Amino acid sequence: MEVIVLILYGLALMLLFFYNCGQLSLIIIYLRTERKRRAAMLAADTLSPASLPRVTIQLPVYNELYVVERLIDTVVQLNYPKDKLDIQVLDDSTDETVDIIAARVNTYKRQGFDIEHVRRPERKGFKAGALAYGLEFAKGEFIAIFDADFVPDPDFLLKTIPHFSDPKVAIVQTRWEHLNEDFSLLTQLQAFGLNAHFTIEQSGRYAADFLANFNGTGGVWRKVAIADAGGWQSDTLTEDLDLSYRAQLRGWKFVYREDVGSPAELPVAMNALKSQQYRWMKGAAECARKLFVKVLKTPGVSFTMKLHAFFHLFSSATFILVLILGIMSVPLIYIRSRHPEWEWVFVVINLFQFNLLILIAFYGVPFWLLEKENKAKLAWYFPMYSSLMMGLSLHNTIAVIEGYVGRKTPFIRTPKFNVKTAKDSWNANKYVSRRITWLTVVEGLLALYFLGGLALAIYIDDFRMFFLHIMLMVGFGMVCIYSLVHAGRRSVGAPLPSVSA
Repeated sequence: MEVIVLILYGLALMLLFFYNCGQLSLIIIYLRTERKRRAAMLAADTLSPASLPRVTIQLPVYNELYVVERLIDTVVQLNYPKDKLDIQVLDDSTDETVDIIAARVNTYKRQGFDIEHVRRPERKGFKAGALAYGLEFAKGEFIAIFDADFVPDPDFLLKTIPHFSDPKVAIVQTRWEHLNEDFSLLTQLQAFGLNAHFTIEQSGRYAADFLANFNGTGGVWRKVAIADAGGWQSDTLTEDLDLSYRAQLRGWKFVYREDVGSPAELPVAMNALKSQQYRWMKGAAECARKLFVKVLKTPGVSFTMKLHAFFHLFSSATFILVLILGIMSVPLIYIRSRHPEWEWVFVVINLFQFNLLILIAFYGVPFWLLEKENKAKLAWYFPMYSSLMMGLSLHNTIAVIEGYVGRKTPFIRTPKFNVKTAKDSWNANKYVSRRITWLTVVEGLLALYFLGGLALAIYIDDFRMFFLHIMLMVGFGMVCIYSLVHAGRRSVGAPLPSVSA
């Protein structure tokens, strides 16, 4: 049994090291290609109003009464000729959201906007189905997509559409920004993690011409590219990643504009964050199962591209490795004390601790570039974000395994809140799950398990795992406590937006 624990721990650490080497290469690419990326941004010349193409904006909505008015009001204010813009509110709602949308759409129709309230006869295929349904009668040559919590830059289309002068460009993705980053510690940590993705990963993949992904919102598609790639498909929970890969494997190009921000909300409740993480992690696993063999078989895809596609598509599996690493680390302390003759094994294992330096660089570089005031916060955000992700490792591991084995579950959208500062309340949000599941109980037990690891370290007088166990204890404790506290908030008489004609 001791040998099994040692093998599982070492294997998990080694596989994480290999994955992080892929991340390190993206960091290097990002730092070495600043001039190239800036040149690509400047290469998108501004088009004259007469030459601007027709664009359809799709707004997929499902029960979003708190934010849908803001979304529609923002989209109609985009700087783009009215006669070259049509807006589809793809509404699958089953509550008051329907009436709110109908009222706003009628208001803007009277002002001359080409805007439609689209209601499907059946919510088949969830978000992918809604996008495909609207595409059938979309008037635009290009399709811009915004989720319900987004507030796009007024010049969004003027900055993205010029890239399509290259006839091979299929996707232009913009950077997510955060409307409510300062709402709480939970939102600050999410922003910290997402900023690394939108700085290092998206920019690095774009600069190196690796396969990259549309993020589901805050981007524009060429309509014919969607059709050529096989259209929106709902057999995974991440239809955006799926279509992105299928399009690029058909020879279409991906463009990323790091300098164009698309502000959106971050989940403020733990159960909302969990539902988002579940969808992202399981969907990525489903796409890996669906697409990786196609990547290997597609001619013209280099070995380096295939390798990075492997790291990309299987990235959610890192949560399985983190969970194994954490659980095995406690008995490892005891094994180490019993077998001093195995010290050489632990020396070899410790070589893979280079993981930590890579992770610090991966999250630290974007933070250093984006943080304007207190860069020393990195010393707080990095361990706290790492702890949060460790605390979500059990939840995300379940999602990933379900994706790999092909267990199908519905698309559960992330509840939106319309809150920006700590003074704003979401207690009355009726969409937030208040359930306390068995998973929350297990997360609490794991926090106690790693507390036991700290006690064992003190007893044996071996503190080499002490900091790791503090982070694991804090992470699982944070996830458990947030889940309990947020589930305990009462849902009472939510103030609804006014429905004005």
